[in-house]
Amino acid sequence: MIRFLAISFLSIFGLASCSLKTTEGLRQVHFNKVDVENPYFSNSEIDYVYKAKIEVYKKNLGGILIVKKLGPENHRIVFTTEFGSKLFDFQFEGDTFIKHFIAEDLDKKFIVNILKDDFKVLVNESSKVLEVYESKNERIYKTQADKNFNFYFLEDRSEKLKKIVNTTKTKEKVEIDFISSEDNIADIIAIKHNNIKLTIDLEKFKKE
Repeated sequence: MIRFLAISFLSIFGLASCSLKTTEGLRQVHFNKVDVENPYFSNSEIDYVYKAKIEVYKKNLGGILIVKKLGPENHRIVFTTEFGSKLFDFQFEGDTFIKHFIAEDLDKKFIVNILKDDFKVLVNESSKVLEVYESKNERIYKTQADKNFNFYFLEDRSEKLKKIVNTTKTKEKVEIDFISSEDNIADIIAIKHNNIKLTIDLEKFKKE
């Protein structure tokens, strides 16, 4: 009896310790939707231009970030200072990542990998749905992201994408929040890491 109780306790503790805050209090539901969409960088006729602030460990960088869709599953991302000096130039073509350029101070493997992962999530337009959850006002779609998972938070009525949370099986790693006045263009994007000192804040460039 004591052994049974001990095993039961360990099982319950193990399940509790592996639960994600992302899905706490949510109700899992049946679904017919095969893919979940991120529309914010999907138009090849638009140059997406943002004022950008990137804080990575003790480095604070400000400038202009430009995202351009070149074709299906093909995006180019360029970050420059306000004076036009290039800080990095990346391209995503399907599963292929191309580092065209990165400034020497940023050219560290772990920094490049983090930026690569963040921007890959940001420009990825479609992902296969694994599970679906519901809250009072949102529907949350779980998708595979290499060895991790992405949770897409959509407003229940408008289906506007509000947030993406990247997780392992047991913990949240990165949160991307979107504020948009237009359906397919994000006005403000905030990327925050939970386990490292890296944030990216983007504000849509407004022509005066």
